[in-house]
Amino acid sequence: MLDRLDQLEREAEEAITAASDIEELRALRVRFLGKKGALTALLRGMSQLPPGQRPAVGRKANDLRDRLEELLRQKEAAVREAASGARWEKERIDVTLPGSPVLLGRKHPLTLILDEIKGIFTGLGFQTARGPEIESEYYNFEALNMPSDHPARDMQDSFYVSPQFLLRTHTSPVQVRTMELQAPRLPVRIIAPGKVFRRDDDATHSPMFHQVEGLAVDRGVTFADLKGTLLLFARAMFGERQQIRLRPSFFPFTEPSAEVDISCIMCGGSGCRVCSHGGWLEILGAGMVHPRVLEISGYDPQAVTGFAFGMGVERIAMLKYGIDDMRLLFSNDLRFLRQF
Repeated sequence: MLDRLDQLEREAEEAITAASDIEELRALRVRFLGKKGALTALLRGMSQLPPGQRPAVGRKANDLRDRLEELLRQKEAAVREAASGARWEKERIDVTLPGSPVLLGRKHPLTLILDEIKGIFTGLGFQTARGPEIESEYYNFEALNMPSDHPARDMQDSFYVSPQFLLRTHTSPVQVRTMELQAPRLPVRIIAPGKVFRRDDDATHSPMFHQVEGLAVDRGVTFADLKGTLLLFARAMFGERQQIRLRPSFFPFTEPSAEVDISCIMCGGSGCRVCSHGGWLEILGAGMVHPRVLEISGYDPQAVTGFAFGMGVERIAMLKYGIDDMRLLFSNDLRFLRQF
């Protein structure tokens, strides 16, 4: 029995010494000192010993229990200290090291341009209005005087989500919605910034881009008011020396209609590669609100008139910053974005 206790002591010491974590030590305590452990199993055999040997075996067993308890306690303390030291070493901070640089966020170039556009027109008394990006055919086309056979309604140009609804192709529906809500009160003076969607994707077009539409309706509004407003915008955006040119055009929801050009920002109008040596750059479309659109929206076209315009924010940004590929504005390339 004494030899078996010596063997158990050696086995327990080796196991405790090799243990590396608290859970393993707890398992060893159960294995050697638990109610069903190895030491308890040995002591159950004392009844079979001669009476003269029992005291010596009992003392040996008690000494072994105390020694194993102490070994377990010391090993547990050592394991906890090592774990604590490793944790503190891992979390240690050298306060003498220089700080890590923090990258500051900046506004995207499209946001910068959009804020500038809104600032110019709100300074003229325009209010910002918004509408849904999924629009009905009625507001996107019919209320804007586009008949059912107009080519802009072809599914090759628009993203339809159902037979009667599509991703809006312009923010002009916001003009109609605003007039319907406000009619017959005057004046109406809004800009409608937002995302629009068309089936285009190349260096100068994107399937998703941003527009700002403008609308002014009141008694006595003339084409001269439109021209003066756009000239002020062009000079505020591109410089006080800017000039504008209006070329006759066609839009179903304005009559008369015009394409608006500015003098080339690179050559000042003398002609260069950027303006194809013509001296002018197109920036937006505009015109007087069609009487039919006014009537549909709840206004009397015999009593009031209005003008409207629409510009692509990406187009303005490309001209303002000299960007030659629209896709750069959506690539999220930090080398490009850090320039702004």
